[in-house]
Amino acid sequence: MGFGIHGTVLAAEDNTKPGFFAVKFHREQRPFELECRVYQRLREEQITRILGLNVPQLLRIDEEFRAIEMTIVRSPFLLDFADAHLDEAPDFSEDVLQQWEEGKAEIFGERWLEVTRILAALQALGVYLLDINPGNISFPEKTR
Repeated sequence: MGFGIHGTVLAAEDNTKPGFFAVKFHREQRPFELECRVYQRLREEQITRILGLNVPQLLRIDEEFRAIEMTIVRSPFLLDFADAHLDEAPDFSEDVLQQWEEGKAEIFGERWLEVTRILAALQALGVYLLDINPGNISFPEKTR
């Protein structure tokens, strides 16, 4: 299904149940732990959507293989929490934060205001998401 700096995501099928699910295998322990904690928080809060974006649901964690099993979501979606911080905002200088925001605003263009609302909704849950890009935030198509 995809790969990135933190790991690889594969589609899998359980022969005992209908349908497919996703499994993300992490390369490193810290991003794995962070992502597990975020998915556990989202499950505790029963979050399936954030401002109209589908969020994968945690199915199982396998610590031995650093794997997270989750539901597969369709667009519009929000995914990939391996760089998220939980309950504490990242400790970056104002200059670094401003550069980050300017870069993300340029990437998202007219959607940047929507992205800031999504980030605020996550922060209300104690989730501070840094790795945002059009690959992990998919918006509904605009109707004309």
